[in-house]
Amino acid sequence: MKKTRTLGALGTVLSLSLALAACSGGGGSSDDDTGADGGSGDNKLTVWAWDPAFNIYALEEAEKVFQADNPDFELEIVETPWEDVQTKLTTLAQSGETDQLPDIFLMQNNAFQKNVINYPDIFADFADSDVDFSEFPESVVSYSTYDDVNYGVPFDNGTAIGAYRTDLLEQAGYTVDDFTDITWEEFLTLGKDVLAKTGKPMLTGQAGSADTIMMMLQSAGASLFDDEGEPTITDNEALLAAIDMYGQLVDAGVFVEVNSWDEYINTIVNSNTAGVVNGIWISGSIQSAADQSGKWAVTNVPKLDGVDGATNYTANGGSSWAITPNGNEALAAEFLDATFAGSTEFYDTILPASGALANWLPAGESDVYSEPQEFFGGQPIYADVLTFAAEVPSNNTGAYYYEGRDAVSVAITNILNGADPATALEEAQQTVEFAMG
Repeated sequence: MKKTRTLGALGTVLSLSLALAACSGGGGSSDDDTGADGGSGDNKLTVWAWDPAFNIYALEEAEKVFQADNPDFELEIVETPWEDVQTKLTTLAQSGETDQLPDIFLMQNNAFQKNVINYPDIFADFADSDVDFSEFPESVVSYSTYDDVNYGVPFDNGTAIGAYRTDLLEQAGYTVDDFTDITWEEFLTLGKDVLAKTGKPMLTGQAGSADTIMMMLQSAGASLFDDEGEPTITDNEALLAAIDMYGQLVDAGVFVEVNSWDEYINTIVNSNTAGVVNGIWISGSIQSAADQSGKWAVTNVPKLDGVDGATNYTANGGSSWAITPNGNEALAAEFLDATFAGSTEFYDTILPASGALANWLPAGESDVYSEPQEFFGGQPIYADVLTFAAEVPSNNTGAYYYEGRDAVSVAITNILNGADPATALEEAQQTVEFAMG
């Protein structure tokens, strides 16, 4: 019998929208029994994960699929907010108490390499498993790969979409086709016209966030770090192009900055924007506005102008499953291979119930993924997004991705307030170098 318990510093379970499920940690109430000490049963696995409506729901359905051939199998799922996962991993690794680790834990993709580098003793690799990593997008697999060794099985899909209000585009004389396979310069021109004719900006976003810039970077296979993990914030052609374009979008009113995540979501559901560029997980928030059903369409994202390797595909967010060397790694790898890396039945179940789009590419062959979505005008958006996923360029996020992203966020704010771009980015470079020691 499966048990689901909670572990964390928060006193209550936080209710998160599906839009946040793919990229943020959930909450949970405290529990003195951590559910650690993985490998405690011959046919039982302990897992740390967050968000009951998304990740934990997926685990529960995966357990059912695996039990079809392994009726005695049991998952003990310990609800653990992402921040607590990171804290506990660090504490256990530094104290050497790795026997307190679970058998499986969920990890944010952009934190994966840093943890593998800093705490290699808490990870087991998948070298002896049957997981076929060629069945996942290369760009996603790269997050949990270090020195050509795979340490994670990708789960939720952070592939980015351009989602647009077809009724507002029609008012301005356009269709979603006009926003397909275009550059950001073309997007800016179209956006100015849509703004003039409808009074609506094309995009909104949270002030102080570098998410849009980071999506622009990855669309060109570029990064804030080189192949050795050293910061390349200064003299970074793609970064300079992205920041310049972002500034033009904001100055023209085509992109409107807001003060919080809630305000950002409200611009979507309250019809205060004509579009969204973000990870596919944002579709959960888009669909929360029932009155907009049939008025949205999805396509790829604009690409940077004049930048080598620029494409119309990128990603934002996502997480992967890691296994620990606690003696149960063979069973843990077998479970992940049979479910998250091998079952269309599993993905057929979780997609309509939670909007959890697979990174596992064969899932896109399922009829469920090809079903027309009424909210999006009958477009089979999930099948379309899986084709986008296969085209997303890989890039080197570096072990200090979050430090780099935060430093660039500060630089962008300063640049928009009139600072010299070269000076602001040099300060960001120095901030990251200091953090790296």
